[in-house]
Amino acid sequence: MSTESNWKPSLGFAERLSTVIKIQSSYQKSDPRVEKPNIAKFAKEEEQEIYDSALTLVDYRLQCDQIINNLKGRAAPDDEEEESLDTGVPEAIHIGKYVNAVHFRDGLYSDVYKAPNRTEKPKMVALKVTYPSAMQPPHNSEREIRILRAAASEHVVSLLDVFRDSAGELAGTRLVLVFPLLRYDLDHALRHKLVQEDQAKQHLKHVLSALDWIHNLGMIHRDVKPSNILLQNPSGPAYLADFGVAWYEKDPSSEPSDHKILDVGTTHYRPPELLFGNSKYTKAIDLWAAGCVLAEIASIKSDLQPLFDCTEGSELCLISSIFQSLGTPTADTWPEAMSFPNWGSLEFVQHKPKPWSELLPSACGEAQDLISKLIRYQSSDRITAAEAAGHAYFG
Repeated sequence: MSTESNWKPSLGFAERLSTVIKIQSSYQKSDPRVEKPNIAKFAKEEEQEIYDSALTLVDYRLQCDQIINNLKGRAAPDDEEEESLDTGVPEAIHIGKYVNAVHFRDGLYSDVYKAPNRTEKPKMVALKVTYPSAMQPPHNSEREIRILRAAASEHVVSLLDVFRDSAGELAGTRLVLVFPLLRYDLDHALRHKLVQEDQAKQHLKHVLSALDWIHNLGMIHRDVKPSNILLQNPSGPAYLADFGVAWYEKDPSSEPSDHKILDVGTTHYRPPELLFGNSKYTKAIDLWAAGCVLAEIASIKSDLQPLFDCTEGSELCLISSIFQSLGTPTADTWPEAMSFPNWGSLEFVQHKPKPWSELLPSACGEAQDLISKLIRYQSSDRITAAEAAGHAYFG
């Protein structure tokens, strides 16, 4: 992989200037009301930030394309349509004391902006703008704040500040969480081949360290996946992020331990106990998800595909994929399932388990061994985060 010391000379002034002009043009179209000097300043700062943080020429171009496409997606409608179409939030806005905040990412109940931090370090921050009154359980930004404060540690994303936004029509209704700006996530890094397996597995080790910490505190993350593993740079360090649906035994707004909400986790990373209605699930759901993430990392040299297929987005599709891979469970292989509310409601085709060498042929033996200890039907049989972090796979 190219390093900062040898890729920048290959990027000519003409390409950088062209990029600034493209950003400027896209910004102008996204909100014609912004004065041109401000747009020019924004375009130069944005390109310079990407230039400073990118690790390769490909990375630089990908980031530039991303911001240009984002701006194009927010282009103002034609004059004839302006009265009938909502043009949305202007691309550069003020949020609290932060000026020139630019939309960065979307969430189900939040919008994330990046903004310069002109008074203190870090120089750039991420502003997670949430709408508590619109949230449905288990999403809860106020609980997320309490959990993040209690969970503060080396590889849990740092919560820098919290405030209620008092500007505009939504005055007082927006709760804003301030984080250091981490431009990368593991999903992006894997799909754009910004990391090799040796780097990615160290990122996962950082996350296992974070999981060990929060599990010992009595917390369950409930949404471990590559896009919730944020990176300072593709080379790291890595941080576990997005505690919006996390559960904490000491928090008054968390559900009772034996009646937890089942609608947690994301598609391919959801463990089977959730799919069969076990509301008494434990921290082991995070370990199953970590095993699914590891399977993607260990298969980085081949096609990057989730361990379990859920292309149709249905729970039955995911159950079928798990059963076809691990074998259809029985009372012997999954005894706890016999007491699950939804167990036995359907009859499934009987599948024999496939060996990990067949499921993940490009993964090394140590990776296959660790995955086999995390991806197990019986949740009590899954190894802990600390045990996983100490596995020989990590060297």
